Amino acid sequence: MSKNAPHETAMQVFDRNTVCRHRDRAAAHLSEHDFLFMEAADRLCDRLDDVKRKFDTALDLGCHGGEVAKNLNGRGGIKNLTQTDISPAMVELAEKTGHSAMKMASVVVDEENLPFNDASFDLVLSNLSLHWVNDLPGALIQIRKSLKPDGLMLASVFAERTLWELRESLMTAEIEIEGGMSPRISPFATVQDLGSLLGRAGFALPVLDTDTITVSYPDAFKLMADLRGMGENGAVSARRKTFTREDTILRAASYYQEKFADKDGRIPATFDIVTMTAWAPGPNQPQPLKPGSGEINLSLVLGDNEGDDKGKDEI
Repeated sequence: MSKNAPHETAMQVFDRNTVCRHRDRAAAHLSEHDFLFMEAADRLCDRLDDVKRKFDTALDLGCHGGEVAKNLNGRGGIKNLTQTDISPAMVELAEKTGHSAMKMASVVVDEENLPFNDASFDLVLSNLSLHWVNDLPGALIQIRKSLKPDGLMLASVFAERTLWELRESLMTAEIEIEGGMSPRISPFATVQDLGSLLGRAGFALPVLDTDTITVSYPDAFKLMADLRGMGENGAVSARRKTFTREDTILRAASYYQEKFADKDGRIPATFDIVTMTAWAPGPNQPQPLKPGSGEINLSLVLGDNEGDDKGKDEI
């Protein structure tokens, strides 16, 4: 393996050290909070059932506790799986995930600076991790380069409407109690943004689809505890560095209950998950026709009998 030079980026939206620290802290009790990672990993691995290919070598980028490995169940015909995460504690946890059909390795890797040689993998999987990357275009370019020609990337990320109820509740409470607000929940990309980024990164045949998962909670405190338990609590660089005031948190929880609770008093938490399916360019992939290369007899379309003697028109 050869280490790529760090990709320069003008904006540091996320504090990557904080992301790592949150995951390290969450690793010890992740199994109590990993239901969303497990569900998303299962849906991600399901995509492999639709691909009539075998992938000898695969990379799990941002593996958390090894949820992708637990859900593969032989799908994709993977023989060698490399699990990576920015968090050493998560990597240690993922190492405990065994699978008799695969040779597995686990290593600490930052998604913003991949250390792999070009054309190292047949498949790259990433389950709910890339939304914490500052330079997503650069990360996608590195992923594409790490794939062999005609290699596949399957990646899921949280998208724009994720946790919108919590965002509104915190914003309302801070304005009411403190007279202003600070960034507390990560900004999430739109489907349109992600589609554009895949094209810029040089991927071929991109497909994006969205699943909305709504989780029911007894109150906002249980939701926030789950986010901490997943390592998904705030790591925005511009966030306030001091603890949130207790009265602000209490007001946010109260607003959440008042505005969103159902008849049983339970509140919803929305998670929008976008799955990106894209291929590294390869010589045997379907290619679009060059402009002007298609031929059709317009008389067949327009019903013009006089067109029989005019030959074919290019469109």
